[in-house]
Amino acid sequence: MQHAYGLDVPLTLEDACDPGRMALIVYDMQVGVVGQIANGHAVTERVLAVLESAREAGVRVVFTRHMSLPNEVAGASALRTAMAWQRVSTVSEVHPALARGSAGFEIVPELRPRDSEAVFDKISMSAFVGTPLDIVLRDCGVSAFAIAGVALEVGIEPTVRHATDLGYLPVVIEDACGAGNAAAAERSLAALRFAGGTLFTDSTTFATEVHTR
Repeated sequence: MQHAYGLDVPLTLEDACDPGRMALIVYDMQVGVVGQIANGHAVTERVLAVLESAREAGVRVVFTRHMSLPNEVAGASALRTAMAWQRVSTVSEVHPALARGSAGFEIVPELRPRDSEAVFDKISMSAFVGTPLDIVLRDCGVSAFAIAGVALEVGIEPTVRHATDLGYLPVVIEDACGAGNAAAAERSLAALRFAGGTLFTDSTTFATEVHTR
């Protein structure tokens, strides 16, 4: 930790992993999303290990869920994106893949949120758009967060980029972030490393760091 101008400036994983000032974001670990990942079961196991470490250390936990709106109110951008994801050529072929109340919308049962943990639903890729996430983290005095879940190249990268603009220190737990496209995920990691402002670790090292306090 460096100190300048009356500020604490965290630079290392050790600086970031203070349970009193850190949160864990479990990103979109939903039945209908994890099922699209080739190694979804393995990613779920690693996210579970991260979640258990965070809980044991007293780190605050927030889950996100991506939500598909009914087509009638989804909007032009959402419909266009859904057409690309669902590989269809007309709006009439689009179906709300992650509709609230559907089986695919729910968090995978292995990671069932506790009553003491938050679950925020969103329709955007950045978890900070249209949710109370920023307000809640700031009100809890959180300045850094670890993130795990799916998918790295679709939603985790935009969330991390947005977070650095908001002044947070994100920690990407690489082996606990799944991807639908491995090459795209590598490009996302490379771009985040190039931009700076983000730390990277693995689930084992994260568990060690949060338990050393």
